[in-house]
Amino acid sequence: MALISKIRKNSWLLIVLIGLGLGGFIIMDMTSGQQSVFGSSQLTVGEIDGQKLDWNQFNRVEQVLYGNSGGEVFSRRKQLWDYFVEEAIVQDEAKALGLGVSKSELMDLQFGANPSPVIRQRFTDPNTRQVNFQQLNQIKTAIENGTFSDPQMRAFWSHQEKEIIKERLQSKLNAMVTKAIYTPTWMAEMGYQDQNVSLDMAYVKVPFDEIDNTEITLSDADYKNYLEQNKARYRQEEETRKLEYTVFNVLPTVTDSAKLREKIVSLIPDFEAAENDSAFVERNYGSINGFYLSKDELSPAVADTALSIPVGSVYGPYVEQGSYKAMKVLARATLADSADTRHILISADTPQKFTAAEKTIDSLENLLLTGVATFDSLAIKFSQDPGSASKGGKYENVTPNQFVPQYNEVLFITGQVGQLYKVRSDFGWHLIEVLSRSASSTERVKVAFIEERIVPSEDTQNDVYERALAFVGKNRSLKEMAQSVEAEGLELETSTGLKKNDFTVGALGAGQASRDIVRWAFNASEGDVSPEIYGFQDPVDYYTNKYVVAGLKSVQAAGLPSVDNIKDEIEQLVINEKKGEMIVQRIQGDNLEAIAGNFSTQVDTARNVIFNASFLPNLGSEPKVIGKAFTMEEGQVSKPVIGKSGVFVIKVMRKPQAGQATNIPQLRRSIAAPVRSQVPGQLIQAMKKNAAIEDNRSRFY
Repeated sequence: MALISKIRKNSWLLIVLIGLGLGGFIIMDMTSGQQSVFGSSQLTVGEIDGQKLDWNQFNRVEQVLYGNSGGEVFSRRKQLWDYFVEEAIVQDEAKALGLGVSKSELMDLQFGANPSPVIRQRFTDPNTRQVNFQQLNQIKTAIENGTFSDPQMRAFWSHQEKEIIKERLQSKLNAMVTKAIYTPTWMAEMGYQDQNVSLDMAYVKVPFDEIDNTEITLSDADYKNYLEQNKARYRQEEETRKLEYTVFNVLPTVTDSAKLREKIVSLIPDFEAAENDSAFVERNYGSINGFYLSKDELSPAVADTALSIPVGSVYGPYVEQGSYKAMKVLARATLADSADTRHILISADTPQKFTAAEKTIDSLENLLLTGVATFDSLAIKFSQDPGSASKGGKYENVTPNQFVPQYNEVLFITGQVGQLYKVRSDFGWHLIEVLSRSASSTERVKVAFIEERIVPSEDTQNDVYERALAFVGKNRSLKEMAQSVEAEGLELETSTGLKKNDFTVGALGAGQASRDIVRWAFNASEGDVSPEIYGFQDPVDYYTNKYVVAGLKSVQAAGLPSVDNIKDEIEQLVINEKKGEMIVQRIQGDNLEAIAGNFSTQVDTARNVIFNASFLPNLGSEPKVIGKAFTMEEGQVSKPVIGKSGVFVIKVMRKPQAGQATNIPQLRRSIAAPVRSQVPGQLIQAMKKNAAIEDNRSRFY
């Protein structure tokens, strides 16, 4: 009470304290990049040349394109980010150059005879591999009539139009650059020389193994010198971080396996007695594919058994591909090895369409039975199977199981040659006629399976988690972790350099757990061990198949890496360079035979070597050696050349002149063609590199 009374008497002090607190809160919010109480927070996923990309916009487009579909989300988010970056850059460049896409051009790219690649990708029928213009025309009609009212579809189409415009503008930019590529005469003549001059050379290779690694002593200066000489190869555009981690694999125990086997054993009597095999299999997560299988089509684990035990019998349990299984033989028959048939398909994918399709098939069957029409004429006119409609619905030399089970049953089991059969499948309604069957035949069986995957129980998963948790509790630094890994017989693995938006960690693969590890790493200090245990899910059976403990090994800023961070990666290359320098000092004179004798090697020959050869038999990939040879005259012997695999001394034995180039225009085209083909991929990357891009994705996911 005394405190409240004091505050009342000094209300001005309360106001000041509240003001200071609120001010501090606002300042903290401004520096932290999180959302403020006034709603003006950093909801910016990124900024491309001054154009901000809002998280709500990013998330909205992701929902439009992918909805709640499953699968790995980080790859598609990267694709979406790349789209927004490229669209902003392309739009800016197109505006500066006066390029655009008119409304009529946009309509043509969506619904015309030569649609945009975006449309081709999304509206190509997987069966015919042709653009589904029928579906596109329906959408066009709905748009023009104002009946295109589904909110999700409208949002999708609106975004797709932006994608089409971006792709079209980008193709125009590519075309401008491609057409601007010119090959001057001197370059065409040089290209002619490169393509048509070949030489023969003798060489001696002194391999780096001539000197033992123990003879080499390296200093930091050697590493720095190597990095400086190869800076373009090793320079990094952004910060990377390396992790060390150990994996606690979750494997089923003997007890887990025994319980799963017993479960299959307990189901076998009911499986054998079941009258409705489909219902039983469905209740117990088994499988029936509906086909009659030959011995060659059955698994080797059950092939002989399936063809020998009585129909209705169950075999098992047995182990196959990580499961306990039991197999029931449902039927056995001897089937023709091939047949000829024809059919009319009326497609359907909804109850209403199936009803309408059946009525159409009934009408067509009536026309055939009354002789009003022929089968091939009706198939050509009505069948919606693009693989056979134009051929009167006919398929020849069909083998068992080539078609869906319902069709297969009629064609090889129940159908009579020359009769009509009406059949429903997942594709719609079929009107089928069996034309003929081969004389050759094979014994086949129809089988059903029940199975239990051999996976760890929840208790086993929890036990491994507790072990990983105890490991983290006693190892709070990377040094301690490395010592414990060795003591407990685990393995310590090292990642490659990870960027802040990466979502794949070495052999751990991509996914949420890998992404969580990377996010932690970019908020940790070198030597830290994450307090969190990262669980990875089995992609097939959806249990936690491993727990990972991770620590931060190193931080590498953008630019050239430090020696400490890259020493392991380049050590052998630096050693080879030092060995090369030592070998050069030991080579005396220019007689190839004498040099070969001194180093217990031999003189080899490479013939018909061209300048742009990337690989030569016996020589391998040695661009420095080939480059040096083409600077020499016939009969000349080179100074020692330090290559990739050793030190070389070269003698040019034959180097004829190519003569004068005669068809310069053709040479210009042939030289420019590969450069032009690279424009679509490299131009946008160059534009990205020159753009001012602020990437804040790691704040959000």
